[in-house]
Amino acid sequence: MKKPSLVKQIIFYIAIVVIWQLIAMSSVWPNNLFPSPYEVAEDLVYTASDGSLFFGIGTSLLRLLIGLTIAIVGGMLLGILMARIETVNQTIGSLVLGLQSIPSVAWVPLAILWFGLTDGGIIFVTAVSSMFAITISTYTGVKTINPHYIEAARNMGAKGTQLATYVLIPAAFPHLISGFKQGWAFAWRGVIGAELLFSFLGLGFLLNVGRQLNDISQVFAIMLVIMMIGIVIDGIIFKRIENKVMSRWGLR
Repeated sequence: MKKPSLVKQIIFYIAIVVIWQLIAMSSVWPNNLFPSPYEVAEDLVYTASDGSLFFGIGTSLLRLLIGLTIAIVGGMLLGILMARIETVNQTIGSLVLGLQSIPSVAWVPLAILWFGLTDGGIIFVTAVSSMFAITISTYTGVKTINPHYIEAARNMGAKGTQLATYVLIPAAFPHLISGFKQGWAFAWRGVIGAELLFSFLGLGFLLNVGRQLNDISQVFAIMLVIMMIGIVIDGIIFKRIENKVMSRWGLR
C-alpha cells in the first residue's frame, strides 16, 4: 500500500518541477522575479558548499528543539492543572484561548524588548507560539479520561505527580500526540518568523539575506528547504509516532 502512494507522490512532485520549468522558460515573469528550478538548485548547491545552508538548518532546528521542549513541558503542566482544578480552568483557561489566537510574529517585538537580539528571544517566540495549542490538547485529553481509572489509581494511593505521571499522561497520550504535532508546526513557523525579524542566523536569516540582495533564487531555495524539513518532521517522525500510538490504543 505504501509503494503506490510513494510513486504517486514522486510523479506529482516531478510534474510540479516540469510545470515550474515550463513557466520559467515561457518568460511570463522575468528571472529576477521567478527563477527556474535549475537556478534554485544552483543556489542550493552554492549555499551547501560554503556551509551556510547546513549551519542555518542546524541553528534553526536547535532553536526549535529547545523552544518546543519548553512548550511541551509548560503546556502539559498547564493543561493538567486546567483539567484537574476548576478554578484554574475558569480563570487561566479563558486566557489561554485568547493567547492562542495571537500570531507568533506578534510576540517578536516583546521578545526583542525582553531578550534583545539573542537566541533567547527567538526561543521565547518559538515556545510561546506552540505552548497554548499543547495546553488545550492536554486539557482535552485529560478531560476525556475515564473517571474510573482516576478513582482506581487514587484508591491505590496515587496522587499529585504520581497520578499525573502514571495515569493522566499515559491515558491522555493519543490527544497529547495530536497536540505535539500541532505544536511543532506552530513552533516551526515561530522559529522562522522570529529569525526573519531578528536577522540573527538560521534559515529565516538566510531568507532575509536573499530578500535584501534581491536574490530570488535564494529566497525560493530556502523556502524549499523550510518546506522539506516540515514534510520530513511531520510525515516521517510525528506521523509514525501517531500511527504507533493510535494502534496501541486500539484507535486504528
